[in-house]
Amino acid sequence: MAILHLVALATAAASVRGAPLHTNTLDKRALPKGIDVSGYQPDVDWNTSTVKANGVAFAHIKAPEVWDNSAFSGQYTGATDAGLVRGAYHFAHPHASSGATQAKYFLAHGGGWSGDGITLPGALDIEYNPNGAECYGLSAAAMVSCIQDFSNTHHASTGRCVPSRPSSSSSYPAN
Repeated sequence: MAILHLVALATAAASVRGAPLHTNTLDKRALPKGIDVSGYQPDVDWNTSTVKANGVAFAHIKAPEVWDNSAFSGQYTGATDAGLVRGAYHFAHPHASSGATQAKYFLAHGGGWSGDGITLPGALDIEYNPNGAECYGLSAAAMVSCIQDFSNTHHASTGRCVPSRPSSSSSYPAN
């Protein structure tokens, strides 16, 4: 309730002074822009016209999997040097191994978290399966189990929840 009162007071003060109710600074904080990058974008120009100058405030960077994302380290450092809040994400392969196995690999290869004020919690990228059967041929229960296993393992190590955004497919457990 106190927050609502502060918002009302700030709105009234701005109206009295003739200032606009929404400034660019407030909009930037309320609606930050972010990007995700992977090995498909190896040479990101973090500081000039392509990222920072366009108002991007945060980046999620695809962490290496069993095969190497040689761009990860440079992307992570580039985002940091540009002053962006950044973190890593893992591309899920629920058919390949358990969620715990994937989370442990992710944690060991860039998916950790620190309370430094610029590191986002790790995220889980769950896609429909670009190379085969939808949901990787798994049942909804198996998909949920893998996601929970990943999230629980990551949380136990970092103390942070793992955000995920599944595909818009109606057959996914989240739908």
